[in-house]
Amino acid sequence: MFASRPIPWGLVLLFFAVAVGTPIRALAQGIDFAHEIVPILRQHCVGCHGGREAKGSFSINTRELIVQSGYVEVGQPSESHLIDLILSEDADAQMPPADNPRVSVAERETLQRWVAAGLPWEAGFSFAGATYEPPLLPRRPELPPAVEGRENPVDRIVDAYFQERGIERPAGLDDAAFLRRVSLDLVGLLPEPETLRAFLADTSPDKRERMIDHLLGDSIGYADHWLTFFNDLLRNDYSGTGFITGGRSQISGWLYEALVTNQPFDELARDLIAPPTAASRGYIDGIRWRGEVSAGQTVEIQFAQSVAQSFLGINLKCASCHDSFIDRWTLDEAFGLAAVYSERPLEIHRCDKPIGKQAQAAWLFPELGQVDPAAVRDERLRQLAGLLTHPDNGRFSRTIVNRLWYRLMGHGVVHPLDAMQSEPWNTDLLDFLAAYLTEHDYDLKAVLRLIVTSHSYQSQSLVEESEPVGDYVFRGPLARRLTAEQFMDAVWQVTGAGPLTMDAPIIRAVLNEVPAADRPLTAEWIWGDSAADGQHPEAGETLAFRKVFELDGPVARGGAVISCDNVFRLYVNGREVIGGDDWEQPQAIALHPLLRKGKNEFVIIGSNGGKNPNPAGLFCEARLVMESGAEVLIATDSSWEFNPRVPNGREGRLGPIPGPWKPAVVIPGLEVWQHAIETHAAPRLAQATSGNVPMVRASLMKNDFFMKSLGRPLRDQIVSMRPADWTTLEAIDLSNGETLAMALRRGAQRLIDRDWPQRADLVQHVFQFVLGRSAEAGELEAADEFLGDQLTEQGLEDFLWAVFMTPEFLLIR
Repeated sequence: MFASRPIPWGLVLLFFAVAVGTPIRALAQGIDFAHEIVPILRQHCVGCHGGREAKGSFSINTRELIVQSGYVEVGQPSESHLIDLILSEDADAQMPPADNPRVSVAERETLQRWVAAGLPWEAGFSFAGATYEPPLLPRRPELPPAVEGRENPVDRIVDAYFQERGIERPAGLDDAAFLRRVSLDLVGLLPEPETLRAFLADTSPDKRERMIDHLLGDSIGYADHWLTFFNDLLRNDYSGTGFITGGRSQISGWLYEALVTNQPFDELARDLIAPPTAASRGYIDGIRWRGEVSAGQTVEIQFAQSVAQSFLGINLKCASCHDSFIDRWTLDEAFGLAAVYSERPLEIHRCDKPIGKQAQAAWLFPELGQVDPAAVRDERLRQLAGLLTHPDNGRFSRTIVNRLWYRLMGHGVVHPLDAMQSEPWNTDLLDFLAAYLTEHDYDLKAVLRLIVTSHSYQSQSLVEESEPVGDYVFRGPLARRLTAEQFMDAVWQVTGAGPLTMDAPIIRAVLNEVPAADRPLTAEWIWGDSAADGQHPEAGETLAFRKVFELDGPVARGGAVISCDNVFRLYVNGREVIGGDDWEQPQAIALHPLLRKGKNEFVIIGSNGGKNPNPAGLFCEARLVMESGAEVLIATDSSWEFNPRVPNGREGRLGPIPGPWKPAVVIPGLEVWQHAIETHAAPRLAQATSGNVPMVRASLMKNDFFMKSLGRPLRDQIVSMRPADWTTLEAIDLSNGETLAMALRRGAQRLIDRDWPQRADLVQHVFQFVLGRSAEAGELEAADEFLGDQLTEQGLEDFLWAVFMTPEFLLIR
């Protein structure tokens, strides 16, 4: 099997280091620059080498100056002259000089770790002091003249930037590379081979704009993809810290609907900060940690940090402990923002010790107005939401467009993204994008469209092999690695091995796009004999329900819709495929991949909720269309059976159910049950049965070990930039991980079963799907040799792996 074949680890690591063009770095021990490094440098070094002082022509004001000095070999403390001087016992050479206090042993070890970790530095920080204060008010710059007919405002600004610096414009992308890039960027998916061929054959001059509009018009694809971005930014997820203990709430359903409907970004922000319903409240409530927590981990401080980081690109973590060492924010300001959320008097703590002073609710930019500290909390939150999204708050609009530019171009106009105190590499570009957003009613799709229709975006990408030293110079878009979600989605697209159900508790549909129900549902509500004659089952009662049926051929398409008051799990032929715990939102699933010719079995485990006896019921209707054209209906009625014995199977599989089965009891459906069925179940069943159910995406699944290794964060903290470097763990998982191996195995099985006129057609299909281009003659020859004389599942599996491991796939170029 693929997952157990011997792997040449040296070659694997070399492959990633060379082919991907980015270094493999071991996970360095965490360095807290503000609290570990800055105090040491202030005490021992700044007096002679910081601010206006640069004795020996050596300044430590910025990371760039330290690196340029040659005193430090980044990542190599043993080769760094600065470390040698600090460790030296020679009174004439040691630093600090002999008449000053020595750097302690613990401090020396910290500085060595710092150098070994790559000299991490807080963006925008300088020992020279703040020299730049970003403007608050918005500004719409005058556009430079267009060059060579390049009228897009982005191009006009970028072309002028290139001209001023004597930079040659990068060459444009060909159609195939453009289609792959824009599809991955806007909806997170590879273009299908048929789409690629049609696009390349299209000779219309506006075909790129039409493709962009088509992708942005795919509401489900757009929401599936950008959910990853917003889950990171708003630290929302479906499992992890806080959920088991009830100390954290999801905003998934509300957030997904906001993306599907393209809710204006200012409205989205207001709904998060001053939630109109509980659906969006989880963001401001944060994580209620178990046990005693420090003053910097309370939900009030989490609120201040989250709002500042998500919407303003301001890091208040340092200022939540003391006046910040790295920017202008103070302890009073951090606690003032926290007090807007607080329902209790909030005492200010410095370094986790109370200082005897109460925080007063206040917002960070009083120039725009202020929160009334005497108002009740809900009113304070509404005032804060209004101030944050005020049209005169240019910081709000600049922060989000900077994030969008980074996602599409690989480097922020201000970089890193949560250092919005830093000077942008092009002020006019940032200000224009922000003004464009507000002029288009905070429509994020409008900004995305503006950027991706520009020649600047549609240019060949650069591979940046290391962090630039000195001021950043924009030369074109940077190649970016696929996110964990993009990687998994692409593998599932090509192999057809994706999950059948999702973990995200969302309604994955645009209501006006769901197929209309062609006929009413006929299923009846059922339960066990505890519900006979109008009785109410006991709270917590759990029953197994069964329906066995025969199919006389393969299923072309089909689906089912299920509702249960209160909780259910559906097993099809022994495999758990879907569950639900909200009877007001019936669950639908496509069934055709799960059924087979001959005997099939549905088993549904249903549980009643509550604390006292109360109504319980199960509703299920499945509609199948056979390849012969015949239709099969399976619906809950008196022909179903129930069993009070519940199986103890392993995770995902149904265990044996002993004892006799009894006929299910048909019960009257409550009016509220029927309302949910009529409102939601019929259209969802129509969609599931239509065969047009989109592939389940990785963004809708809980995090797992494989996606973690590919960089998906745990989301107990806000993450606006994922790691750009490859790690040894990723190389191991990509080379020999069972998750990928299983998907490739299933993909090989599906591909080998298809009728390919020639082997070259199979190879071209894989190349066009995975890489977005046709294989060249030499590649066809190499693939033919690789696959061998006889096409086997093992050979095809290895071929798929080889193509998926190419930098051409792993990077968005």
